Amino acid sequence: MSTHDFIAIGLGPYNLGLACLTAPIPELDGVFLESRPGVDWHPGMLLESARLQTPFMADLVSLADPTSPFSFLNYLKEIGRLYPFYIRESFYPLRSEYDGYCRWAAAKLPNLRFGHRVTTVEYDEADGCYTVRAETSDGTSTYRARHLVLGTGTPPYVPEACAGLGGGLIHNSRYLEHRDALRLKRSITVLGSGQSAAEIYHDLLGDIDTYGYRLNWITRSPRFFPLEYTKLTLEMTSPDYVDYFHALPESTRYRLETEQKGLFKGISADLVDAIFDLLYERSVPGPVNTRLLTNTELVTAEYDEASDAYTLGLRQVEQERDFTLRTEGLVLATGYRYRTPAFLEPVRDRIRWDAHGRFDVARNYSIDHTGRGIFLQNAGTHTHSITSPDLGMGPYRNSWIIRELLGREHYPIEKSITFQEFGAPAGVS
Repeated sequence: MSTHDFIAIGLGPYNLGLACLTAPIPELDGVFLESRPGVDWHPGMLLESARLQTPFMADLVSLADPTSPFSFLNYLKEIGRLYPFYIRESFYPLRSEYDGYCRWAAAKLPNLRFGHRVTTVEYDEADGCYTVRAETSDGTSTYRARHLVLGTGTPPYVPEACAGLGGGLIHNSRYLEHRDALRLKRSITVLGSGQSAAEIYHDLLGDIDTYGYRLNWITRSPRFFPLEYTKLTLEMTSPDYVDYFHALPESTRYRLETEQKGLFKGISADLVDAIFDLLYERSVPGPVNTRLLTNTELVTAEYDEASDAYTLGLRQVEQERDFTLRTEGLVLATGYRYRTPAFLEPVRDRIRWDAHGRFDVARNYSIDHTGRGIFLQNAGTHTHSITSPDLGMGPYRNSWIIRELLGREHYPIEKSITFQEFGAPAGVS
């Protein structure tokens, strides 16, 4: 059995970007394992008009190598859409475009293995290699490598009150496949506060007169927070801020992780405005059959099979008042939460863990005791701040990982790009 330089597990945008950036490096031999049958980027949320919240330069490769043939602009050129995108004069690609771009890039790479569900990872002390076993349609495949890169993503999060409920409730990750059935309900409730909740509410609001349902949007946030996108705030997605954040005490980082969610989980400001404008248009003939509730958290949820409806126990947090809401359709736009893959259990003692039981991610994105054996994509907001889930920081992180794999810097890594200083100035009293 051949030994690879690295095995990457999971094929979201970050590991797919790693595949693109390592493709032209002959000294690196890597294989990429993905459980799904192909690249499939958030298929349940590819709404017709939905767009990314990051500019097109935040593609798989450009911020590491703007000359790469795997760039988004090269994708547009190859499919004959570069000039329409140019004339459109928007930095922000449609979600469906980005999905097509990822599929296009994947089709050009020979070392991607789809339909491979990793079951175990073991380490051989004798030769210093990891053995990865994966279930396939043909049985079990085994691979060996000196390094691992974890990019398994974050599974959908279902609130505890809704766990195990029957009926047709859906997580937003499956919205499109269930949209037609939802529209036939007499009432629909969207639960959540971020971009996905806003996109689904806007989509359903557009059809409210056609189908006649009652539409509710419930969020425990005190308001419908827009994504903060001012330029000095954007400097927090930078190497400078990663250096600053990573060096902070663990307790401080965890506090900031909670406080900074609005910096990457807010709603695009233009979508907030579009929702208001649509509400205004729909209200001209008379009241709109909708309700928007802030400061409201879900406490309990019950499903009645006879009426095929849910009763939600809700609490207005500021008023400390409890009330119930009945709805036939329920969409949980409640986001995603990382879960440590079970296949890592055999190598658990090789991994560094922090006081909260999460990966203790080093500055170079490694999580093992050697400091260069296992690397982590995403899932590091507690160590690398809001840069962890930011698409534009993916190529930067991959440049670090590639440097560790090679033992030298292949793609130049930016070290200081901001105008502002995040820590106390050195040598100033």
